Amino acid sequence: MELYKEILIEVLSRQEVEVRFPHFAVNPAEIAEGVCYRALERIRDILRDDTLSDEACFLKMEEIVRVLEELGSHGGTRHDF
Repeated sequence: MELYKEILIEVLSRQEVEVRFPHFAVNPAEIAEGVCYRALERIRDILRDDTLSDEACFLKMEEIVRVLEELGSHGGTRHDF
């Protein structure tokens, strides 16, 4: 079954794909801006906590990276642990 899947993936990867949302009325830029704004609010709230020790602050920075990962971004090779 694995070979079947590999063959199918290879054949489909060479096909042209067209995605349409004919009834999608929201501006994509507005969606991205809204998501980004909410992420920035979360990051701001994380960084505003002045009671954190260095270790706790590190954990909060990790939390910020997770927020970015939830949005589909990643930490690159510096965050592959």
